[in-house]
Amino acid sequence: MSQTISADGTVIDHETTGSGPSVVLIDGAMCFRESGPMRPLAEQLRDRLTVHLYDRRGRGRSSNTVPYAVDREVEDLAALITATGGPAALVGISSEGALALAAAAALGPEQVSRVAVFEPPFMPEQARSGAASYTAELTAALAADRPDEAVAAFLRRVGMPPEAVAGMRGSPAWAGMEALAPTLAYDDAVMGDSSVPARWAEIPVPVLAIAGGASPAFLRFGAEEVARTVPNGTFSVVKDQGHDAGPDALAALLVPFLAS
Repeated sequence: MSQTISADGTVIDHETTGSGPSVVLIDGAMCFRESGPMRPLAEQLRDRLTVHLYDRRGRGRSSNTVPYAVDREVEDLAALITATGGPAALVGISSEGALALAAAAALGPEQVSRVAVFEPPFMPEQARSGAASYTAELTAALAADRPDEAVAAFLRRVGMPPEAVAGMRGSPAWAGMEALAPTLAYDDAVMGDSSVPARWAEIPVPVLAIAGGASPAFLRFGAEEVARTVPNGTFSVVKDQGHDAGPDALAALLVPFLAS
């Protein structure tokens, strides 16, 4: 375990495993190193890659500094890459594919060598009103210090039926989810208005955008749109997988791309 200090004084806790080209794994919403898909993925990558796992600000063993801005999270990645001897590739799952791409656009090839994203939830224009409604609901819940309502709003947003959300409230995991509720605003800020920023057409490094073959069309849209926007983008499908794609299935696509 190591700690790196970001530009605004935030402590970023991280660890490294494996050997080969350097890659940083970026956790998605409601996840950190000990609760999410990245540690199992790291185990699949470590034989060919040097893998850096870290807790994003406000999660796990990392500290937090307010007010939040996406630029501060980009600075966290810059500090981590510098501390671990970068440049490094970035891998982001779901909304944090957007953070990986924002970092590539801001930091350039001197620090970010390539980017892989899995199902970033960008949406066509006609579907973005739902994203705006979620932002309003989430903002109101957090402003009223109602983390339970914030978590419930997020779970509904990702497609969980109301009865399943009600059932989750009584589970042992609910308290941990409430503790992470403030960071939902961070993930929402990373996604912006849920459109792919035009400035990403200037990202200079290779980008692999992946979707699950068993995922619904709206999740495939985000990966396809990223691949269309960036100059060196490639779209790929991981067969027979959904948004919870297995680490072995993802690694089969990631290793050839990241280790090249």
